[in-house]
Amino acid sequence: MNPTHPRPPQDPGEPDHSLAATHAANPQKSRTGLSRVWHAAGYSLQGLRAGWHEKAFRMEAMLAFVLLPASIWLAQDWREWALLITPIFLVLIAELLNTGIEMAMDRFGPEWHLLAKKAKDMGSAAVFLALVLCAAVWLPALYERLLK
Repeated sequence: MNPTHPRPPQDPGEPDHSLAATHAANPQKSRTGLSRVWHAAGYSLQGLRAGWHEKAFRMEAMLAFVLLPASIWLAQDWREWALLITPIFLVLIAELLNTGIEMAMDRFGPEWHLLAKKAKDMGSAAVFLALVLCAAVWLPALYERLLK
């Protein structure tokens, strides 16, 4: 569609995807400033609570509860500390995104579909790579601190 021409009239049976309709359906879109930030933070906390109900996220969060304090003990300066905590958070982020992908795919129904499988597999691969990165950073750091 050419952006200089007005949009053709909408079919009455078609949903209204205009900006005004989006704001009416979602009050978050009309908020600004600190109100928007405050509400967005609340939605983020709801997302973390929802993630907590997922077994894989809980397991990785428990690992993070152990590794985050250990990173303070293990690191010799702020750079090492940042290097140690970054993959921990990447694992948690990847798991939340993977869970979101899985839930979105399951929303459409339980039947098997190649694209849904690929989306879920790629989300799982992202978590796997984040875990590999975490191990690749932490194992040498632990080896150096404990065995040298």
